[in-house]
Amino acid sequence: MTQTEKTRLHTLTVRELTRGYAEDRFTPQDLIEDVLQAAARVDAQVNAFCHIDTEGARSQAAVSTRRWREGKPLGPLDGVPVSIKDLILTQGMPTLLGSVTTDASQKWEVDAPAVARLRAGGAILYAKTTTTEFGGSAFSRSPLTGTTYNPWNRTYGCSGSSMGAAAHLAAGLGPLALGNDASGSIRMPASVTGVFGLKPTFGRVAGYPPASAGILEHTGPLSRTVADAATMLAVITGPDPRDAYALPDASLDLSALDRGVEGLRVAYSPTLGLAEPDPEVRAATDRAVTLLRDMGAVVEAVDPDLPGLLDAYNTLRICNRAASYRAAGGDAKKMDPVVARVLEQAAAYSTADYVHADRTRADLQVRMQHFHRQWDILVTPTLAIPPYPAKADNGPKDEHWYILNSRFWSPYTFPFNMTHQPAASLPCGLTGNDSREAPGLPIGVQLVAAPGREDLVLQTAAALERAAPFPLSPMARRELAE
Repeated sequence: MTQTEKTRLHTLTVRELTRGYAEDRFTPQDLIEDVLQAAARVDAQVNAFCHIDTEGARSQAAVSTRRWREGKPLGPLDGVPVSIKDLILTQGMPTLLGSVTTDASQKWEVDAPAVARLRAGGAILYAKTTTTEFGGSAFSRSPLTGTTYNPWNRTYGCSGSSMGAAAHLAAGLGPLALGNDASGSIRMPASVTGVFGLKPTFGRVAGYPPASAGILEHTGPLSRTVADAATMLAVITGPDPRDAYALPDASLDLSALDRGVEGLRVAYSPTLGLAEPDPEVRAATDRAVTLLRDMGAVVEAVDPDLPGLLDAYNTLRICNRAASYRAAGGDAKKMDPVVARVLEQAAAYSTADYVHADRTRADLQVRMQHFHRQWDILVTPTLAIPPYPAKADNGPKDEHWYILNSRFWSPYTFPFNMTHQPAASLPCGLTGNDSREAPGLPIGVQLVAAPGREDLVLQTAAALERAAPFPLSPMARRELAE
């Protein structure tokens, strides 16, 4: 293997890495040195990492190298670097939740369930990625780490809250990231950075400790390819005694990736009955749906019926987060105002409001289960607008995070946290020269299936990925060229 090839290992997919290990063309130690060097070179431009465990990564890589040389890898992610979002507990690395209010002097002795499964499978857990404070904002910054920038154009942010995860993948720094999603926090950053992000069925990936967003939060993978995300999901899937909501049987069939979409029943809802998307977002999503039709899917325009969605979502999100922040001793004066405002908003809700909202959420879940008796996949845009500038923020009249300058910019992701369905964002296009934002920014399409049917989401995403491969970001292309 040439030196040039060794210095590009951080841009390879999971399958390419493990094939290289098996053929003894390079080792996990070669890889981790390249990843660390690339992070030192590139991360100053995007601010994706809030902690890198250099010595820990080297130690894990050395042990993995020995396993591969002995022909005894622990699984499909042995020796593969995986970053962990700063909301997810990781033994030996701080989990500061993107907040200056978190006590940094803790011993950090516990792995969250998904992290424990990654570690048991031999993955190299090398870094924590930036998040908005407590995951409570979608504006690509936190009081602790500042702004995370988009590798496609540094004038733009990466949405939130898994912004660091999406940013380092889009920059070409490693193949996999672990994130979580209570309103779209995996799918929104994936959309604006041109990577793949999957929110699994609620309970498929066990969680601990209980999330600040309650039963709206799901843990899942982000990656540059559908196959890599599927491989990671298979590793992190499964119950844990610390999570009362974890599904007891959560096996995953990865053979679905090769099946194609012929005969799949696809419902296309460009507005979800909530808001019209920007014209170029609509055009990119239309093209993705046309591809599905051309590949043999049966497509029809359908809007699911989601009565009471907004009021119920606002009630559950605001009350859950406010209660969690208070229990953690959150100091509103030190917090991001976009995040802290739920502490005041919660005062408007009663116990009866909360109970009614929870019943509405359950009714919406049942409605969508009935919907998917007829339709295998629901397709929507991921976001209603193209990526927005890094300095974008709620204005005085923007009461909720999903409103930007009085525009309902993210109406399509949080409904499926309410209904506990698997949903993914796949890149489907770029903004053009006449865009109201900059040209060449990614646009995502969202794919949704019934609870437990990640196989259908992955099957559809893989077919679209094969039909219309997505380009690398300018930053990742520079990494390959050097």
